[in-house]
Amino acid sequence: MMRRFLALVLTFALATPVLAEAEWTEKLRAGEIPIEAHADARGRGGMVKAAIDIPAPAAVVWRTILDCDRAARMTPGVKHCRVITRAPDSRSETREHRVKWGFFLPTLRSVSRVEFDPGRTIRFTCVSGDIRACEGSWTLAPIKGGTATRVTYEMWAAAPFAVPVSVLSGLMRRDVPDALRALRRECLDAG
Repeated sequence: MMRRFLALVLTFALATPVLAEAEWTEKLRAGEIPIEAHADARGRGGMVKAAIDIPAPAAVVWRTILDCDRAARMTPGVKHCRVITRAPDSRSETREHRVKWGFFLPTLRSVSRVEFDPGRTIRFTCVSGDIRACEGSWTLAPIKGGTATRVTYEMWAAAPFAVPVSVLSGLMRRDVPDALRALRRECLDAG
């Protein structure tokens, strides 16, 4: 009983409020990263949604997101990224990531199917490895006459080992803005 109560308290303490669309846009215009992170309704994982405006064309942002050589510099915990297979039409691929979130935690392997709507959306779903339950997307929208891009990232994931859902959403709330800031930095370096 006490465990359930503690998990419920942590869930509410670490959750971020749902932002109204106007507040979301206001934060983006101010150069901030609006974020929502919380336990999902099924109680099996955490959900996150965040966005950032990047002063680079969508083509630069697209290439940067998909560049495995930059993955470790952009995403907290990612140590390795590689494309395993690519469809002949280049509209999907299978990727492997090796992730280490902490000193005492093991390195995890995640294999995802990634589907592309070129220049607009990257959708991913975990298909095997240690992290088997995740799905999400990157959405790119040109702004400022195409000289900048609004990037929206959404993901749902279940913890691959016994971690309270509230801790998982807390990690997402911390790591996703760091990853988006790193993406912006890498896009500016690439452009």
